[in-house]
Amino acid sequence: MKKFFKYILLIIVLVIAYFAFTTYPKLDLVSGFSSKSVASHLFIANRSQAFTEAEDNNIPSIGLATNEVNLNGNYVLSNAFGIKERKALYREGLGAVLLPEDASEENLFKEIPFRNKTKSNLPFPYGNLAQKDTVFENVDYTLLKKSVHEAFVDKEEEIQKTRSVLVVYKDQIIAEEYADDFNKESVMLGWSMTKSITSAVLGVLEKQEKVQLEQTNLFPEWKDDERASVSLKNLLNMNSGLAWEEDYSIICDVTRMLFLTPDMSEIQKAKLLEGESNNSWNYSSGTTNLLSGFIRDQFNSQQEYLDFWYQELIDKIGMHSMILETDFTGNYVGSSYGWATTRDWAKFGLLYLHEGNWAGEQIINKSWVDFTKEPTQGSDGVYGGHFWLNAGEKFPDVPKDMYSCNGFQGQYVFIIPSKDLVVVRTGLKPNPDFNVNQFLRGIISSIQ
Repeated sequence: MKKFFKYILLIIVLVIAYFAFTTYPKLDLVSGFSSKSVASHLFIANRSQAFTEAEDNNIPSIGLATNEVNLNGNYVLSNAFGIKERKALYREGLGAVLLPEDASEENLFKEIPFRNKTKSNLPFPYGNLAQKDTVFENVDYTLLKKSVHEAFVDKEEEIQKTRSVLVVYKDQIIAEEYADDFNKESVMLGWSMTKSITSAVLGVLEKQEKVQLEQTNLFPEWKDDERASVSLKNLLNMNSGLAWEEDYSIICDVTRMLFLTPDMSEIQKAKLLEGESNNSWNYSSGTTNLLSGFIRDQFNSQQEYLDFWYQELIDKIGMHSMILETDFTGNYVGSSYGWATTRDWAKFGLLYLHEGNWAGEQIINKSWVDFTKEPTQGSDGVYGGHFWLNAGEKFPDVPKDMYSCNGFQGQYVFIIPSKDLVVVRTGLKPNPDFNVNQFLRGIISSIQ
């Protein structure tokens, strides 16, 4: 009998050890994602805790966390199985930040970005007034409306999970639809569409002759090793050769960065080369946050860094709804945490459609936009300068010149120069669950 209990005790110990080794570290991901998501959706997007838990947090394991909202303190506490608690704190103008364990809120930076939200007395996209009624004879509006609406309709047991669609042709909104609970004022989390914002900020700096695509020796920490030869262009092409693992289901580089690291610009910087620069395409959110840190290095103060993104790009093109969230140390999380209305995401697409020009002002050089659309070596024509491409004809019924900002769960800004078209779709289902080729084919076919 004693042997039996010893075996039972041994099994219990082994189970606990196995749990501690394999599962416990993942609880940071569960409670961290949950608290950050609820806090951002509640305080930025004004969506209820219940809605966020049922929709945006309806991801394997994440939904198992319990969340406690403190409206007076502007924070959310999330607990994974009563074992691992994480706190996300909201600050006006900066969004929600996931606090590192044992971190004091007193250590948070105090600067807040200055915003100039002066409204222009012009119609969309250059202002906020209603557009003049414009009917294009070459647009089949019946087919267009049908194609857009089908993005929202569940069919053949396929749940579309679309939240918004906006179609802009020749600077005119020709179709716009929202799911229940959403409208043109709803701010949408772009996830990795934010990467393209980071690229654009670097484009502005290049236009101002403060950075160059081919420059190397990007960080003092790299000066004495082979990473000194990595160029800004290599980083924008995700082609640096730096080691990186991007798997959101496990504790790895990307999840450590988003849920465990106070300074998200540092984790990729510390990685060594495992491939050859310009010949090792590897999608890396760490690279984008490294670029956010590189942008920070171009300024003398935290305030200048925070202001620049808005003053020289975001507010300048009227994306007044946009909020960029920061990490604990004050870097914009350029890989993932940009919020804006569907119409404002469309304005960003229009900036690129017009080759960096906005209402007559050249904000980004045309050459930078051209670089953005050049296929990265080794990407099979699917990636450029922090934008996704159709150069490899991944979407066979869509023009090859289409390029896009893409985000987790199916956030898209599609730019199609040959059709003078920008299409925005937000939702909770990505390609192929949401059929991008079919969606765009229907819209394009409605325009002769």
